Amino acid sequence: MGPRVSRLLLPALAALALASPALASVVPSSIQLDAKAPADPSYDRLVDAANAVVAVKVKALPNARSNETLGAERTGSGVVIDNGLVLTIGYLILEADTVEVVDSRGKTVLASVVAYDHASGFGLLKPVARLAAKPIRFGSSAPLAQLDRLLIVSGGSDDPISLTVVVSRRQFAGYWEYLIDGAIFTAPPRLDHSGAALINSKGELVGIGSLFMQDTLATPGEQLPGNMFVPVDLLKTALDEMVKNGAQKASRRPWIGVNSLEEDGRVKVMQVNEESPADRAGIVAGDIILSVNGQPVESLEHFYGTLWGHGAKPGSDIHLTVLHGPKSKEVTVRSIDRMEFMRRKPGI
Repeated sequence: MGPRVSRLLLPALAALALASPALASVVPSSIQLDAKAPADPSYDRLVDAANAVVAVKVKALPNARSNETLGAERTGSGVVIDNGLVLTIGYLILEADTVEVVDSRGKTVLASVVAYDHASGFGLLKPVARLAAKPIRFGSSAPLAQLDRLLIVSGGSDDPISLTVVVSRRQFAGYWEYLIDGAIFTAPPRLDHSGAALINSKGELVGIGSLFMQDTLATPGEQLPGNMFVPVDLLKTALDEMVKNGAQKASRRPWIGVNSLEEDGRVKVMQVNEESPADRAGIVAGDIILSVNGQPVESLEHFYGTLWGHGAKPGSDIHLTVLHGPKSKEVTVRSIDRMEFMRRKPGI
């Protein structure tokens, strides 16, 4: 971006200003792409926020377990925050071998992985050299509501800035044993969403891009393509712990290694991670999980809540009732910490 930021921001800013009286006062009534950027603090904050977004390029370990689903080479975005750190979406840097960040001026800097937090989905990087960008300010994702207008900014893109609208807010359950509250669903979609910044009219970060979704609407049966963003509020209480320990305490919970979906009020196993606890226990794709530790489960949210509930820790035995074809069977799975399953770069 760099010198292009002001020019690229103007069209999106004009639309965003319709939802912000303060911005509306500084946006010209007729905007040209080569127009001079308005000299106003509100606009300057948005320019600084856009310049805080960097490209993230990752080469995973050759034997990374995640290469099958995420690829060995991954590209996305991150955002410069305080203390010289870069915030991104965690799956980009999972089992990373080398990481580079490219700032808005095109400068490429190597970075090390500081944290991967499975509970939230966030990742943290530390560039080896200081980046010129001003750290972005954190906003609050809590007030965001349907039809709010926001900006999406991605790094390393020819068209990095676009306007988006909040479609819904709700709990999100991912097939990979992942559950967060208050996920932000937006439309229209961007395909370069991984780690992209969701920015409000004050130039504050309110979310980090995670997924492309077909069903951003909260109404069952209705489809509207868009993106899911992880709310930045999930980071605020976890940041210090992530920097210190590589993850927050909530990430250390039982993991069994199944990818599941909710189908007709049942939890169906789509895939079992090879050599995972579930694989060793004999769970296979197509199995339906009827209960966890004697508690019936009918949704992914309930499945995860029961799996992690009552202070359960990695290493605990998980007792499953599984429908395998026409017959049900009892299976005991010895859970682990998910990070124990992932490959790590050898220390020097």
